[in-house]
Amino acid sequence: MFSFMQKMLRFQRSFSVSPFPTLPLQLPSPMETHLWFVVPDEFKSVSLLNQYMELLSPCEKENVLSMRGEQLQKSALLARTLVRTTIARYQINNRVVDPRSLKFKRNVHGKPELEWESDGGQCPSPLHFNISHTSSLIACGVTVNSSIGIDIEEKQRKIKNNILAFARRYFSLHEVEHLSAISDSEVQRQEFVKLWTLKEAYVKALGRGFSAAPFKTFTICIKNAFRTGFDHADDIESGYR
Repeated sequence: MFSFMQKMLRFQRSFSVSPFPTLPLQLPSPMETHLWFVVPDEFKSVSLLNQYMELLSPCEKENVLSMRGEQLQKSALLARTLVRTTIARYQINNRVVDPRSLKFKRNVHGKPELEWESDGGQCPSPLHFNISHTSSLIACGVTVNSSIGIDIEEKQRKIKNNILAFARRYFSLHEVEHLSAISDSEVQRQEFVKLWTLKEAYVKALGRGFSAAPFKTFTICIKNAFRTGFDHADDIESGYR
């Protein structure tokens, strides 16, 4: 069984008015997850956004400018700035890194990863990160030597389709039964959004892409308010929990 609950050590805003945060951060300890967030609506200075743009690589700048509309461009810019300025503040090998010098790559399934170089050349990065955003919030999670996946959704997200019909298409039988047992439509909607968010975060943590880990192939078991687990369909048959 995969344990979902890691100790949340930090949950706070990241970069401020300065595009070059200078206060160093200690790396997360084992079983700790650092979460950082920014609120896009709080960034209104064109001059400041232009400074953030200078932190990005040429490819990142091109991707930002390819977005349609100012809001999407702003969101993409802030997301990349959040990743760069957050990671750059962590002291790895007793040194602080310039956010502009960070290099990224994608694994074979497309998940972004930090490209890390040591004295002996390139090696797997000890720092893992994942990012998610909505129109009102951008969040970045950071761990050490542990895969991470995060997902955020609007709390009041509306479901256009019939919730149970939608769940039967994407969720496991156990999850559909769990939702079917909820008579209150609003509570059912909230539980659906919770399950969807957890499932998406789990798939992102696996880093294999959604096609390699369809939502129906694993079950989220909400046991109580403090512990959430994941049962993978392939593992259940072999007795692995």
